[in-house]
Amino acid sequence: MLHSLKGVTPSLNKLVVAISSSALFDLRESDQVYREEGVAAYARYQIAREDKPLRPGDAFNLVRKLLHINQQLDQFERVEVILLSRNTADTGLRVFKSIEHHQLAIRRAAFTGGGPPYKYMRPFGCQLFLSTHQQDVIDALDHGMAAASIVGAPTDDYENNELRFAFDGDAVLFSDASERIYQEQGLEGFIESEKAAANEPMIGGPFKPFLAALQTLQEEFNDTICPIRTALVTARSAPAHERVVKTLRSWGIRLNESLFLGGLPKAQFLQAYKADVFFDDQAEHCRLASRVVATGHVPHGVSN
Repeated sequence: MLHSLKGVTPSLNKLVVAISSSALFDLRESDQVYREEGVAAYARYQIAREDKPLRPGDAFNLVRKLLHINQQLDQFERVEVILLSRNTADTGLRVFKSIEHHQLAIRRAAFTGGGPPYKYMRPFGCQLFLSTHQQDVIDALDHGMAAASIVGAPTDDYENNELRFAFDGDAVLFSDASERIYQEQGLEGFIESEKAAANEPMIGGPFKPFLAALQTLQEEFNDTICPIRTALVTARSAPAHERVVKTLRSWGIRLNESLFLGGLPKAQFLQAYKADVFFDDQAEHCRLASRVVATGHVPHGVSN
């Protein structure tokens, strides 16, 4: 529900996720009008339908679960979702009315009128940006901020409030340095390199700060009632797992689950884990995973 924030001072200790209007709601019909008939027709289309609520989009359930954490902590804004939209405020009014219709506590927004939204991530204090516009995601990543293109969301689990994140390792939680070795030297070269560097922590990737923010939030709950779970789902296997374990240990970050799959397809494991969202840098992995889970493609690193 939308409320006035006059006089409210934002807390610095909070998780802030930015979302595009097309990731939050299903805007495929209106986007088709924009592509086929242009900006003016798009504006007329949205204004004529201002009072018709938009259907949930690919990231809707994830956002709903994120916002529910505030109720579980009984804190006003421990978790905040910010709307970053390429709409104008005029065409975006339908989005705000849809937010109110679906009773989502989203109060802050930036409407850029076609401009790049990433520039408002740091002023809003965002640790993550989810969008369906790949160039906006690339821009955010290029400026050192975590971002992903949402490519699918078959789940309709609206009753369960537990929020399960899954992350690939190289080029997502970690830098792409090891992936570069794999692509240049093959599997044997990769394994030998990782064994030799087992005691050398890897450099953090674009999602390291977001994972750290999630852990800080997890620590505010009792272990038995924490509604947030995190998992590493990686193609690595032994002996390349040791460097991963020691890197996370050096960062002071603990994951609830770690899956070292040795190249096996990830989709069935994500389904067994009951992930709400999975982040991976490789487009093909994302395509396969998106059949069973909302998937964020992270177009970062040597694979991209």
